[in-house]
Amino acid sequence: MEERILLLALTLIPGIGPARIKAIATHLHHRLEDVLHSDMDELMQISGIGESLARQMHHFLHHAPSRDEAVASAEKQIAELPRHQAELITILDAGYPPLLKEIYDPPPCLFVRGKLPDANTPCLAVVGTRYASQYGKQVTSALCRDLANCGVTVFSGMAYGIDMAAHAATLENGGTTVAVLASGVETIYTDPKGKLWPKIIERGALISEEWLGSELSPGKFPKRNRIISGISSGTVVVESDYKGGSLITATLALEQNREVFAVPGSIFSRTSRGTNRLIQQGSAKAVMGVEDILTELGPQFANNCSKKTSLQDNALPKSLTPAEQALLLIMEREPVHIDALAAKSGIDVSSLLVLLFELESKEAVKQQPGQFFQVNTGKLFSFL
Repeated sequence: MEERILLLALTLIPGIGPARIKAIATHLHHRLEDVLHSDMDELMQISGIGESLARQMHHFLHHAPSRDEAVASAEKQIAELPRHQAELITILDAGYPPLLKEIYDPPPCLFVRGKLPDANTPCLAVVGTRYASQYGKQVTSALCRDLANCGVTVFSGMAYGIDMAAHAATLENGGTTVAVLASGVETIYTDPKGKLWPKIIERGALISEEWLGSELSPGKFPKRNRIISGISSGTVVVESDYKGGSLITATLALEQNREVFAVPGSIFSRTSRGTNRLIQQGSAKAVMGVEDILTELGPQFANNCSKKTSLQDNALPKSLTPAEQALLLIMEREPVHIDALAAKSGIDVSSLLVLLFELESKEAVKQQPGQFFQVNTGKLFSFL
């Protein structure tokens, strides 16, 4: 029997989850088909399988109707793959993500649309609340821009808020991103109109352990989160309250012996209470910029960095006039009031408003309430 079909069929046995399937594959030295010929005593020698589960497993595999039904379901999944331009990567394949294989309960099979990064590519998870603030979105945009410029693949969960901002900012800056879904890879419930996911497939991948056609349920999100943290060298939590999926991801990352980073925020902001607590308790390293991540994760990350993480003369879009370029070079990433900008640039307010209007029209600058202006870093670097 084909290994992919057998692995899919094993996931349908009650009580046999990812951790036990990993134990079965390890015990059989990856000769998975031997499980079809194993008796009760042999099955009981596998870690985590006692007499009751061994009996249930043996009955399932040797009772023709149950096994045939499971195999037929698995074959149907394999047959559906071409229709969605997807492939199935199993834990027995050489192309299976090496970091993910290390965790306690790696998914036996991954449905993939697109292309996963190779084993030597540095990977980082960026996650956060669905209720992202403007601050959180700005931080996510800046971090993912710099990560993209450093050749780091950004993983996230394609949820509303920080996750979507991470995918979008990475793509805008020419980077590679992978969305880990809690649904099947053919159902992108957060992007039904396809504004983002086709670009993700083009530059990275959509992946899931859930079968094609499977229904979304609350219990699938924590399962998804363990993949996000397990497939990455570290997890950055941008914004989160005390409870939420991103804090679950951070907890899973710690259990998986991965690095955890958190972006500090205002003590008055609900969306920063969780991240501030992670830092306060010593569970996460505070992130003030991408350098904090690179230095912590070592040479594999630092050596990939192109050092293009700040505005420089030769990094400015050629479509801008010299006056516009000069103004951008003195602007900060944080919003600055027009009076302060006038004092800093030596340009009178009326002339400055004209320059800023032109920069806004070219999407190089964003205006915030109260006559504050800010460099639109995501759009600016997408010119390059």
